[in-house]
Amino acid sequence: MENCTVPEVQESLNLNNKRLNQTIYKKMNYKNLILSAILLITSIFSFGQKSKPAERLDSLFNVLAEQNQFNGSVLIADKGKVIYKNGKGYSNELTKERNNTNTIFELASCSKQFIGVGVAILHRDNKINYTDDITLYIPELSNFKGVKIYDLLRHTSGVPEFLGKFRQDWKNDKIATNQDVINYYAQGKDTLEFLPGSKHQYRNTNYVFLATIIERVSKQKIDAYLSENIFKPLNMNRTFIYARRVNPKSIKNYAYGYYWVKNKFEKATEDDAKIGDMTSYYMDGIVGGAKVNSTVEDVYKWINALKNNTLLSKEEFNEVMNFSETSNKKIVRYGFGFEVRKNNDNISYGHTGSWDGYITFTHYNSKNDRTVIVLNNFNNGVYPYQSILEILDNKPSSNEFSKKISLPEEEIKKFVGEYVDSEKPTEKHVISYLNKHLVYNTDKISWDMRFFPTGNNTFQAIRQGGTDGVMKFIRQDDGSVKLEMTQYGQNIGNGIRK
Repeated sequence: MENCTVPEVQESLNLNNKRLNQTIYKKMNYKNLILSAILLITSIFSFGQKSKPAERLDSLFNVLAEQNQFNGSVLIADKGKVIYKNGKGYSNELTKERNNTNTIFELASCSKQFIGVGVAILHRDNKINYTDDITLYIPELSNFKGVKIYDLLRHTSGVPEFLGKFRQDWKNDKIATNQDVINYYAQGKDTLEFLPGSKHQYRNTNYVFLATIIERVSKQKIDAYLSENIFKPLNMNRTFIYARRVNPKSIKNYAYGYYWVKNKFEKATEDDAKIGDMTSYYMDGIVGGAKVNSTVEDVYKWINALKNNTLLSKEEFNEVMNFSETSNKKIVRYGFGFEVRKNNDNISYGHTGSWDGYITFTHYNSKNDRTVIVLNNFNNGVYPYQSILEILDNKPSSNEFSKKISLPEEEIKKFVGEYVDSEKPTEKHVISYLNKHLVYNTDKISWDMRFFPTGNNTFQAIRQGGTDGVMKFIRQDDGSVKLEMTQYGQNIGNGIRK
């Protein structure tokens, strides 16, 4: 639900970057050298030498699943044909049901594209104009007068992020709804952050307001409207809006979103007492920025309908995917709930999402008629876009994701301790051991970041979205150990353990 981008290049794979961390040096003995060589040869074979794309893709997702970097379902099509689809890990940690290609996931911010197209259908039916002021439909928001429907669709409105002050001010005595968000801003709680049309800033509130406009204009609940106009016509039979805390149901093959329990390799939902974060619980009734639930199979039907103009005419599709400009002449590459890129006759579009323990990714590229759909029900899950492209293009692996090696417990524990930052001597980097991993915290903040060994003195972060964080430990001449922390190869911190 929070921020999102569709990749054309590697940097688009980042989600919610926090802070990263540490490591020490120990010379590799003969036994470990042989072991590492064997593992390296094995990983090169499994990742780079198999000729069939489906086998290489399965090797990739197997490795990621084993390293706690993927837990969900995936579907990949190339030249218009599905070449790989599968599920890994558990959809339900309690019952140990496993994910498959018909497992239902919360789509998080990938939900926005359905809201955007829902607005386009209202426009087709002459029920709204894109240039209408939003106060025509939500008169309570008189302090936001001047914001157009176009501005909401393209995130150029200037409305505040409801996950900011609204969430902070919400008293958690009931589950919030769209109307609660509207009432909050109608009372003058927050003003526009900038003049509508002057900037592009991604805000979930835009799509909350759009969902409400759809309901008020159509006189239907948003789920009924989307079902009637999108899901049912496209035979997306396992796709619907679902707020499981507001109206819990028994849904077969449903994936719950999970987080790590601190100091354990155990997963729990965000509102479980073991996690103790009630944000998703009390924001569960707010629809538009998230809350569409679907499967990789159904999302593939959706993407095919868009590219084949079976739901939208070519003219309508072009409008949905059109670039716009701010009043300062800056190009906005965001359509109606889609991140969009264009190059000559090629167009690519899609979205990412992060909410309530789900990490989601949808992407279509017309050049190779290529679709990638990755749905995780684990907050540290990744969508390995670059690696997927390398496989589809029959290129060797660039090792976008480092491979875990096996180190004895005592070798890993040698790096445990407190490392003092020379530039910030009052701050300590705290490294602990947990189930063949190192865990990073500071003496002031509990980050609970887990790292697995990729070498005798290097450790790779298990991070949401696949952020490339590394800790390296180096033995100094005086017997101390230096910790070097890098992110995408850039040094972000150091520490010394005496």
